[in-house]
Amino acid sequence: MTHRATGSRALTTGALARVEGEGAMKVDIRDGELVDVQLNIYEPPRFFEGFLRGRGFNEPADITARICGICPVAYQMSACHALEDALGVTVDGPLRELRRLLYCGEWIESHTLHVHMLHAPDFLGVDSVIDMAAVDRGAVERGHEIKTIGNEIRQVVGGRAIHPVNVKVGGFYRVPTRRELEPLREQLVRGRELAVEVVAWVAGFDFPDQEMDYEFVSTDHPTEYPVLGERIVSDGGLDIGVAAFLDHVEEQHVEHSTALHAHILERGAYLVGPLARYSLHAEKLSARARAAANEAGLAATCRNPFRSIIVRAVEVVHAFEVALEIIDGYEAPDRPAVNVEPRAGVGHGVSEAPRGLLYHRYEIDDDGLIADAIITPPTSQNQATIEHDLNHYVERHLDLDDDELRRRAEVTIRNHDPCISCATHFLDLTVVRS
Repeated sequence: MTHRATGSRALTTGALARVEGEGAMKVDIRDGELVDVQLNIYEPPRFFEGFLRGRGFNEPADITARICGICPVAYQMSACHALEDALGVTVDGPLRELRRLLYCGEWIESHTLHVHMLHAPDFLGVDSVIDMAAVDRGAVERGHEIKTIGNEIRQVVGGRAIHPVNVKVGGFYRVPTRRELEPLREQLVRGRELAVEVVAWVAGFDFPDQEMDYEFVSTDHPTEYPVLGERIVSDGGLDIGVAAFLDHVEEQHVEHSTALHAHILERGAYLVGPLARYSLHAEKLSARARAAANEAGLAATCRNPFRSIIVRAVEVVHAFEVALEIIDGYEAPDRPAVNVEPRAGVGHGVSEAPRGLLYHRYEIDDDGLIADAIITPPTSQNQATIEHDLNHYVERHLDLDDDELRRRAEVTIRNHDPCISCATHFLDLTVVRS
């Protein structure tokens, strides 16, 4: 049922709270009818694609990690995959497993940050994690403990918790010994049990009834829940190689955003991230993660964006399980990286950042220098869908007063954990003179 209110209103949130980066929201209501909803990303463009040009092929792993302090590993992995594709290099075996382990640390850290410190306050009726500590101090302490374990994985494997420095094209600069990984195991066992508790905790929240008709898009792997995927699939019939991504996805500049909007050609907006991964690949979760999902009441597909907090918690359980499996079976490789020689080529790479599919494309010249770079972050892919969610929710709740409508609209945005700082593009400039 749609509620109508009389009069005209313009709701504006100048700076969104509890999101990564700087953005705003505008809602225009005229004569009781919803006219327009905008997620405004006004953070200045950071031009990463531009200043990658002319750099050596070994540099993007370190440079692109600086795009995001929350998920630097995602940028490193997608960059390495694209460059290895261009250079004709395959990284597999123990080196690939170490990359998965590093990525597990990132999922644990990023998802836990969002669940406990950004999203949970919405469901507990408080304004911040500081206020939440007064209501449920134990939950905050548990979240901090889990997040610390994720950072410890990045420290041990990546050389540093924030913006790891041990990742390179072809593998790593140095690989850990089994003895160095072993102390992580006790922490991971403890973290796994805490993560299962978190799933049960968030499953008890009160969720609005909202089912959305998303087209889910994620990477795909024949046997693994996707982190380092090999293809791109959707529930709308997409099943393509990574190199075909730009043949099916178009990015467009919209006036109110410094981040580009992505659309599937001839179909429109789509969704990447936890809901997409879970709904497309739930059967590939670890046994303990599947059990936690079932106990939380998740069906095989989840289309309620408010329940994404449960899916993120389930993915944390899965990440702990995978990390333990990798450490238990780990044998240090003979060398930290495969040999890589410069050559001209074009390469494409994807991986699953906590917030969803992250695509990189690089063109390299004969000297191994980057001639062109394209980076498509998850949030820019989701931005059109976030606006659609806002439109849907606001239109159904026009009877709410301005403050409550604004609050619920902000929650609708935070469902998707947007990382606004990940805008990487240079905007087209048109000058009209008369």
